[in-house]
Amino acid sequence: MQEKYPETFTNCVGRKPEISIVGGGLVGSLLALHLGQKGYQVNLYEYRDDIRTTELIGGRSINLALSARGRKALAKVGLEEAILEHGIPMRGRMLHDLNGRRRIVPYDKNNQQCIFSVGRKHLNEILLNASERYPNIHLNFNHKLIDMHVEDTQMTFKNPKTKEVMDVSTDLIIGCDGAFSAVRRHMITRPGFDFSQTYIEHGYLELCIPPTASGDFAMPHNYLHIWPRGKFMMIALPNQDRSWTVTLFMPFANFEMLKTSTDLLEFFRKYFPDSIELIGEEKLMKDFFRIKPQSLVMIKCRPYNISDKVLLMGDAAHAMVPFYGQGMNAGFEDCSIFSEILDCPSMEIADAITEFSAKRWEDAFAICDLAMYNYIEMRDLVNRSSFLWRKRLDDFLFWLMPNIWVPLYNTVSFSHMPYRKCIQNREWQNRILSRILVILGTFGLAGLVAGIGIVLRS
Repeated sequence: MQEKYPETFTNCVGRKPEISIVGGGLVGSLLALHLGQKGYQVNLYEYRDDIRTTELIGGRSINLALSARGRKALAKVGLEEAILEHGIPMRGRMLHDLNGRRRIVPYDKNNQQCIFSVGRKHLNEILLNASERYPNIHLNFNHKLIDMHVEDTQMTFKNPKTKEVMDVSTDLIIGCDGAFSAVRRHMITRPGFDFSQTYIEHGYLELCIPPTASGDFAMPHNYLHIWPRGKFMMIALPNQDRSWTVTLFMPFANFEMLKTSTDLLEFFRKYFPDSIELIGEEKLMKDFFRIKPQSLVMIKCRPYNISDKVLLMGDAAHAMVPFYGQGMNAGFEDCSIFSEILDCPSMEIADAITEFSAKRWEDAFAICDLAMYNYIEMRDLVNRSSFLWRKRLDDFLFWLMPNIWVPLYNTVSFSHMPYRKCIQNREWQNRILSRILVILGTFGLAGLVAGIGIVLRS
């Protein structure tokens, strides 16, 4: 897909600050496009090889859930259509019980809303290819940040292969280098920088359901499949090659109990019996013991900037557990919010940095907390009658009053409502329903008392 340079491009280059983005993953490469299209000189530094010429690193999710916030950020750089052509729409959850029965829980009553399963590598490749078309965006791979001086925005990189060390001077450093950000590490010791890191007791391990012998999907492919089991769960997302990426989320203590193939097969026969035939016994054993379970971490910090010298975005600013499917979407939304701030008339980049940092952290904290909550919902609450009753009620009220009553999941995944306001909206709905129940209970009690009185008088 050919990109058009903005009309002001030739006038902008050469008189705007030079920006260095550390981290060439999804958020870093998208941010480079947003800034490059505005005419900024952008240098993108990634410590790994070019992902377009290598296999995806083991242990990282190979597909992700793209929803409204991420789509908006991609649309602003003209790439939404190209990504959606590759993505697979998922219109709801398909729940698997212990007997292999399946139940569909759509994302909305009219079955209109969907999220898209997209390949991480393919998405990163599209973003990097688009970036290369701009002469003011420069891609640098095998550049590992080993030192950084904030005051004069100097960085030192080392090539992991050649061991060559190079110093880089820039005007602004933006850290998009993930949950274990090297840029953020240089900010932690500065006074006034708040930071928290929380590991949960659960880890994850990826498995795979291959295509059928005829080359088809082994399950209905327009759903996010979930095997909820109370304290743990398994999910599956469809891939373009008609395979499924299956992720088992479970406490590390449970993983440690599965030491042999016999242990593993007995565990799966008890909790995920219908998945064994889908995966295949031999493949299950091979994939399960191939790599150790990975950790899950939540990171909150603030402020996201040091004056107009350094800024954090994406997981470097707000890493979250993956249970709301918003990690990538929140990072992409960082890009579109920062881009929109820069679009304001007479907005200087120094002021944009301050405004972004001041307004974004509350929403980032909110989605981090929501992601923690959604794990409980996905692995346990979806099987409870109270959850299903509330889901049906929310869907009915949403259908009846689509501009007034929007369920929590829909505000998070299918709107651009700030995350903190999504929570406030849910709290408002809870208060309304509580009052209605009190009123109904009062009238019901009054009716019961009146009925007893009539009986006693007769």
